[in-house]
Amino acid sequence: MRRTRWTSTAALRLRYAAVDLCDAVVESPLSITARARPFAVGGGEVDEQGFSGGPGRPDPGVRIMSLRGVDAAHLVLTGVDLTECLLAGTVHLDQLRLEGKYTFAATPAGLRRRGIRPARWSPRRTLAEEHHWRAARGRAADGWTPAPAGEEVQEPAALAPVYRQLRKAFEDGKHEPGAADFYYGEMEMRRHADDIPRAERSLLSAYWALSGYGQRASRALGWLLAAMTVTVLAMMLWGLPQNDPKPRTTGTVAGRSITMTTDVPSPANPDGPYRERLTTDRFEKSLRVVVNSVVFRSSGQNLTTAGTYTEMASRLIEPALLGLAALAVRSRLKR
Repeated sequence: MRRTRWTSTAALRLRYAAVDLCDAVVESPLSITARARPFAVGGGEVDEQGFSGGPGRPDPGVRIMSLRGVDAAHLVLTGVDLTECLLAGTVHLDQLRLEGKYTFAATPAGLRRRGIRPARWSPRRTLAEEHHWRAARGRAADGWTPAPAGEEVQEPAALAPVYRQLRKAFEDGKHEPGAADFYYGEMEMRRHADDIPRAERSLLSAYWALSGYGQRASRALGWLLAAMTVTVLAMMLWGLPQNDPKPRTTGTVAGRSITMTTDVPSPANPDGPYRERLTTDRFEKSLRVVVNSVVFRSSGQNLTTAGTYTEMASRLIEPALLGLAALAVRSRLKR
């Protein structure tokens, strides 16, 4: 269907089809639907012996191969396979309507090789063009699908707007959880784009590492648990004083009057071997300090100078990590 013109409403019901709409002109509503049952002709179903969806594809599904140059404002796709679809260059992609059970390309599953290091890609839906770009990078090619022969590989700067428009299409359709993967893809492309300042890309890298752009609660909770563990250990070793300081009262007698002064000595830094500081009592006190710091509360525990600064740092970092985890959960549950 390349370069075809659709001047009136049309509805296509297909099986065993690969559809290429590159540069088609769609002036009226056009729907393409994958039909689940064989077509009926003359009171009986069509004999589909010998039909195939392509090499290694025995299913009767419908694959959309390209929407480049198409105005998607009038396009409705139902139950189609978009695994190989080329979307860069589609007009009004944010108005595309996807219904039924549709599929996009997925990230490589399981442990993969990234250069000489093992890597595991976060599961999400991706564009076929992202597969092509990552496959063209020698150190990240394992598991990604290379571009077909003669196909130009799109750069991240060109793919970020495509992800952004798909995200908007899902958000406008009140499908916020479905938009999460495309937000993740948009941020990934921005992180790798050459036209983004280095400082901004560094911030995006930190955002990705800490919480998967606010989409991976397990990652944020893992960092939170690690931060709390380090803080508890620091409190046990250096933050808690040797002994809780006791109030001390002194007084002077002048004639019939008594002047009393009460002060609390400064906490004494712990001394002795480190292993003697790792006690149950010090662990309980350290844990109370850390748990209170997560919710911006003071523990009321006397601390050494090192412990005071450690608590201040934890009251800044750990609530932020908890917030990122809550944001990730919210993005998957929002309606």
